[in-house]
Amino acid sequence: MKVLLTGASSFTGAWFASALRDAGHEVHATLRVPVGAYGGVRAERLAWMAGKGVTFLEGVSFGDAEFLAAIGGIDVIAHHAADVTDYHSLDFDVGAAMASNTANARLITERAAAAGVRALIVTGSVFEQDEGLGEAPLMAFSPYGLSKGLSWQVLRYWSARAGLTAGKFVIPNPFGPLEEARFCAYLMRTWVKGETAGVRTPAYIRDNIPVDLLARRYVGYLEGHDAGSGAARCAPSGYVESQGRFAQRFAEEIGGRLGLSTPLELADQTEFAEPVMRTNSDFERTGWTETAFWDLAAEYYRKTYC
Repeated sequence: MKVLLTGASSFTGAWFASALRDAGHEVHATLRVPVGAYGGVRAERLAWMAGKGVTFLEGVSFGDAEFLAAIGGIDVIAHHAADVTDYHSLDFDVGAAMASNTANARLITERAAAAGVRALIVTGSVFEQDEGLGEAPLMAFSPYGLSKGLSWQVLRYWSARAGLTAGKFVIPNPFGPLEEARFCAYLMRTWVKGETAGVRTPAYIRDNIPVDLLARRYVGYLEGHDAGSGAARCAPSGYVESQGRFAQRFAEEIGGRLGLSTPLELADQTEFAEPVMRTNSDFERTGWTETAFWDLAAEYYRKTYC
């Protein structure tokens, strides 16, 4: 299978590209800027992917002329990139993000259908409107989540008009090697300093998924579409539990492997600015080994933080 992938420099994008290569597929990954312009963990991801044989298309964005030219000979377009500028902010520009995420959608889908592309696979988020399991109504968590849901609707519409199959791969909360410096990084840095890590929102029920399991499911989903049997939607799930319990799980798994003291203090959560529960629902784990993931994760955290 020949895959044209956007968003490869992201945490999950790098894992998707690597897993596709491990499965024997050809990956052409678009990058908005040259490889040399990336630093930090993104540079690490690119080096990792290059070692796997991923081909980079530098200075290419979804919908531009170079992207359109790259469609020829592609089996599956995997649109993983999204505008994430200030994505935590309530001032996030929903319209601008949607325009960027869906640039030239009509032309892309028409050209893809004419070129024999088998599917356009769009990455979604469990934090969009009308996604996941939780309290009704299933509102978007943020303007960013809203932009993702609206972008999917636009891409699905133009795909249907062009006669191109569209599929959606919904991501919950991935974690593991090469991740952004967020919750797990905070835990590690706090424990390495010999301090107690605080969890401010332990009552939220979320879906934290090991990134290698997520990538395995992504490859299987794309392979199904390449074979003409892909489902309209895939929403893989990991550890569905409170954030307090996930922090305890992380402490047990990582602390035990690294011989590290991992004290936690769970706050008495009284404010709920977000829905209490939002998770995916598909627990398929064929071929995935939980122990191997935690071994890999522990080694990464040891090298990165210890």
